[in-house]
Amino acid sequence: MDNILRIYTDGGCRGNERGKANVGGYGAVLTYKDHKKELSGGARDTTNNRMEMCALIAALEAVNKPAQTIEVHSDSAYLIDCLAKKWYVSWKKKGWITSAKKPVENQDLWERILELIDGHHMSYVKIKGHVDLGKPSTNVDALYKKFIERNGSGLSKDEFLVSLKMNSRVDELANLVLETLTTRTQ
Repeated sequence: MDNILRIYTDGGCRGNERGKANVGGYGAVLTYKDHKKELSGGARDTTNNRMEMCALIAALEAVNKPAQTIEVHSDSAYLIDCLAKKWYVSWKKKGWITSAKKPVENQDLWERILELIDGHHMSYVKIKGHVDLGKPSTNVDALYKKFIERNGSGLSKDEFLVSLKMNSRVDELANLVLETLTTRTQ
């Protein structure tokens, strides 16, 4: 067993436009050796990106040891690209302004994520979301090839399959919250 804490996250939103009567949900699963923890939550008046970020925040808030080696798996290009490509460094230097000279969206959540990852050894994996592995037409070999093209060969095919399965689980957790919040607003 390795000493990597793996975090799988997903977020979703119905409406996906702030200021509207929409609801969002997120799910996260943390795995470390033989241990597994599932988290979920949600909010009203939110966006998909905020829910993606809230999933990671909830997972990182559950980490109880400093200087962990953490591998984050998400289907959110917004989340993974910002962290892996360190967009936030430029944003912070420019006073939280993007290269397009606009305020960074979700600055409050980015600041919280940066606080939480500080001191940890982080890596990020962009995974394809919403893959139905039970469907006979799902071509896992082709998906793995595309994954390698985007991420490099950091995960074996077996690890890739685990990541896909965990992504399905966090999607389920997010959708359960969405259903609950949607039912309460009707």
